[in-house]
Amino acid sequence: MTRKLFGTDGVRGQANSYPMTAEMALRIGAAAGRYFRRDGAAGHRVVIGKDTRLSGYMIENALTAGLTSTGMNVLLLGPVPTPAVGMLTPSMRADLGVMISASHNPAEDNGIKLFGPDGFKLDDTAERAIEDMALGVVEPVQATNIGRAKRIDDGRFRYLERVKSTFPSALRLDGLKVVIDCANGAAYRAAPEVLWELGAEVIPLGVEPNGLNINSGCGSTKPEAAAAKIRETGADVGICLDGDADRVILIDENGAVADGDQIMALFANRWAEDGRLKGATLAATVMSNLGLERFLADRSIRLHRTAVGDRYVVEAMRANGLNLGGEQSGHIVMTDYATTGDGLVAGLQFLAEMVRTGKPASTLTRSFEKVPQLLKNVRYGAGATPLEAPAVKQAIADAEARLDGSGRLLIRKSGTEPLIRVMAEAEDEGLMTEVVDQIVGAVEASV
Repeated sequence: MTRKLFGTDGVRGQANSYPMTAEMALRIGAAAGRYFRRDGAAGHRVVIGKDTRLSGYMIENALTAGLTSTGMNVLLLGPVPTPAVGMLTPSMRADLGVMISASHNPAEDNGIKLFGPDGFKLDDTAERAIEDMALGVVEPVQATNIGRAKRIDDGRFRYLERVKSTFPSALRLDGLKVVIDCANGAAYRAAPEVLWELGAEVIPLGVEPNGLNINSGCGSTKPEAAAAKIRETGADVGICLDGDADRVILIDENGAVADGDQIMALFANRWAEDGRLKGATLAATVMSNLGLERFLADRSIRLHRTAVGDRYVVEAMRANGLNLGGEQSGHIVMTDYATTGDGLVAGLQFLAEMVRTGKPASTLTRSFEKVPQLLKNVRYGAGATPLEAPAVKQAIADAEARLDGSGRLLIRKSGTEPLIRVMAEAEDEGLMTEVVDQIVGAVEASV
């Protein structure tokens, strides 16, 4: 069934345009409140966090109105990372957690992510039920049962202490010079504080949010600024977060960038050696590089591939009893520590490995050689269905025939933006480029 509101990571879109309007946020809040208050009992509560986008004020107020109209008591955390909401929802005995963020998207976008009482993101069944209610009529409670709302001042500090507890107690970061790029987003205060308290010399970037500069020229999607700062200051490593701090990209002492595949390879190998890797398996999406799969296979570690989206990675991890997974884009999920991707926790685990081994970041971020991979995006307009066009289907079939077992092809719609993503892997880079361009050309001609 096609969903009208929810994508691969909640509801997302341009602020003040459907579906990210105040009216729809109110409806989603009311629907989520009704869904989690089905028994009609009093005392239900929800925690709401947000990143630093200007539109967060509007969405936060609208969600609060919708939630309280169905009798939910709202606890407002203010700007905190997405994993903080996942952590605080069960910690504060809330029935629902909400994060207002469009993650790595530009400032004009925003989104709504929902967490259940266990701190994990909702599954498809729950999201469909909430969507159906939001697009229909939600029955409000009687006037005497309307919920209350209040600000919570210590949410960030609770999160800080939890994050620090994931770092090995016998280790310190003394002597390490760390560039931390917070993307002018949700971790702009938390991340530098954690690193400093653990002993690092901290060089902060992207810590001056103004509501409009989140992810702008900084963060995990624009690591060039952090790389330049590393070369300028002689830092040992760079940690780049995205707007809601649930993903991380690492930069070594030479300014070279390492993606989530390299981070997962390091952690999986280390955890397997220590007997910590449950099921001797890493969960990662279909986007992860073939080089990662080969690296793991050489060490008798299985790669369990999932659909794109950290929510699907987590669902596979829970279904199979796994404790490590993630995405090439930098979502690193360690369920021993968090219910969702946590860029800061992943960064600390990497720093711990630097301290433990005494090896530079450039060594630890190069576990395997990547198979050449090319990804191109094609934007399409509202209502367009380019993947259903006969010419596009034929182009895909022709490309698959040309690769014929010598590479890998993946074409999909983005779950967060109106994009068709065309990705290919092949040892023959010329062939790889040709098949990608062939499909991109067909898609562009159809929109």
